[in-house]
Amino acid sequence: MSYIAHVEPFVRPCDPPVRGFLHSSDAAATNAVILTHGAGSNAQAPLLVALAEFLCSNGFAVLRCDLPYRQSRPYGPPGPGDAARDRAGLKNAIAALRELGYSGISLGGHSYGGRQASMLCAEVQDLAGALLLLSYPLHPPRKPEQLRTQHFTGLRTPTLFVSGTKDPFASVPEIEQAIKQIPGKTTLLVVEGAGHDLGFKGKARREDLPATILEAFLKFLR
Repeated sequence: MSYIAHVEPFVRPCDPPVRGFLHSSDAAATNAVILTHGAGSNAQAPLLVALAEFLCSNGFAVLRCDLPYRQSRPYGPPGPGDAARDRAGLKNAIAALRELGYSGISLGGHSYGGRQASMLCAEVQDLAGALLLLSYPLHPPRKPEQLRTQHFTGLRTPTLFVSGTKDPFASVPEIEQAIKQIPGKTTLLVVEGAGHDLGFKGKARREDLPATILEAFLKFLR
């Protein structure tokens, strides 16, 4: 069943503030997904927009949000001291959606945003019902020894990883090996031929991907 979707700017003046775009529909949705962006991007990233629109048209509310570091400056990557505040911003986003009456809240994001979401869930148990991690940056390109998995052993939130077969931040075998450290339920959705952008680069759009992710996410949640 398809629902009529609406999108509007969303702001909550807490500290750190929550800023982004809320996708809602004519459905009486109780489930919501928070999506955030990679290190060089923002809430308007084409991948996030396409996924949010598709999720919303299928009964989810979706909040695409700018992390606090992006709210502070429009361009450039996060700095070494930004991560903790970015996680606090995601925690505030969850609280904001709960205030609106959403109960089943999943947390996710692309690359850096997904990494911060997973670190937050490892720090605060039972904060979100599930994680949706798009192109998890397992290590910097060409530096496989610099693994970003220190928090995996504390991650008990059910987690769906979505990774392309040409992602320089993590090969499929590397992801498969790394997620064995996670005590919570995990699944890996492999996107053939996709790089770190999952087929959303410039004007390119992998039109089938949002439906594929939704199908895998619903199956995973069941």
